[in-house]
Amino acid sequence: MDQFRDVTASHRYELVTDGGTVFADYRREGGTVYINHVEAPPELRGTGAAGRFMQAMLEHIRASGLRAVPVCSYAVAWMQRHPEFNDIMAKAED
Repeated sequence: MDQFRDVTASHRYELVTDGGTVFADYRREGGTVYINHVEAPPELRGTGAAGRFMQAMLEHIRASGLRAVPVCSYAVAWMQRHPEFNDIMAKAED
């Protein structure tokens, strides 16, 4: 069973699953979360764990009243394929 958590001290979201941990390093500025890096261990790649993680993370961000800026290429591509999260998508500021 998956367990999602926000490890605020490390600026990291995690999804712990049977095969390991998918995580994202993030930076928070005000009400915006910048998703800098998403990584799944090799043994979880192709299992859908990263997609479940992205969904759990974005649902958490939404429930917290925050907005998200995907910086990592995986996060950008995943969010483009899931327009149901467009309401929390923010643009990176220069």
